[in-house]
Amino acid sequence: MTFHALLLEENDGKVSAAMAELDDSRLPAGEVTVAVEWSSLNYKDGMVLQGLGRLVRDYPHVGGIDLAGTVEASDDPRYSPGDKVALTGWRVGETHWGGYASRARVKADWLVPVPAALTTRQAMAVGTAGFTAMQALVALEHHGIDTGPDSPLLATGASGGVGSSAVLWASAAGHHVVASTGRLENADELTALGAAEVIDRAELAENPSRPLLSERWGSCIDAVGGDTLAHVLTEIRYGGVVAACGLAGGNGLATTVVPFLLRGVSLLGIDSVMCPADHRSVVWGRIGDLVAAGGGAKLDSLITEVPLAELAALAPQIMAGQVKGRVVVNCAT
Repeated sequence: MTFHALLLEENDGKVSAAMAELDDSRLPAGEVTVAVEWSSLNYKDGMVLQGLGRLVRDYPHVGGIDLAGTVEASDDPRYSPGDKVALTGWRVGETHWGGYASRARVKADWLVPVPAALTTRQAMAVGTAGFTAMQALVALEHHGIDTGPDSPLLATGASGGVGSSAVLWASAAGHHVVASTGRLENADELTALGAAEVIDRAELAENPSRPLLSERWGSCIDAVGGDTLAHVLTEIRYGGVVAACGLAGGNGLATTVVPFLLRGVSLLGIDSVMCPADHRSVVWGRIGDLVAAGGGAKLDSLITEVPLAELAALAPQIMAGQVKGRVVVNCAT
């Protein structure tokens, strides 16, 4: 059988992307073949589409770190033809061909069943970004956070995929959420997702002159890192928890041990790629529960849908931070 794909090729060090018709024999090894219906566009995907960061070493290549669709064939008893499945993380789209094609062949261990409350389109509106945000929220709640107007949950980078998802999930779970964004023109949209307040990221951008500032946040899902994370740590209330999952602001952290020693702040690292399979199912189950409880309409409001053939043109925009919410890619047509 043949399938269509957005194929990346490298010539003289320059990466180019073009639609191609390929034969199934080109698919990589794996136990499960999936008819891909939807994928998504993440920051890593933008890098891969432009040949940045050496995330891909072998060409030709099919990018797309997420995919969702229907099982066509399976050598693993856990999955049967007709099952709806999703895949996020696992270095798919980097070291293994990913979701930017109408067919994919992957390891069964990488897949999860799509929760009954979600369509495959909604599963890709969640994608790696929404999964990471929920993984962070589950970690915070495991530590027993207590949020309210006097101890809010801060979500940084709130106009991006992880940040906007964090606002959606945390507010749907009943937490009092403050969203931080560099694009205050999106304030109404973040409020519609459930943010009780929206603040300018400039409030968190200055390098603090002291290791501790006035207590302001009970907890935080940080999707930025760098100076933003360093600033937030100085304002976390006693016993507060920060779940950090972003590097957009850099991988350095200019802080001290003072917030951790004198205020008992906990800093949790969130990595969606290394998430164990059993915990991955827990996270997806929580997503399904919140969607079933009424979060589906808000999740749909995050979606910007594009056909696969037009995807490459969006890569520079996501790299420049000009894409808001979740870009969902139609791979079936």
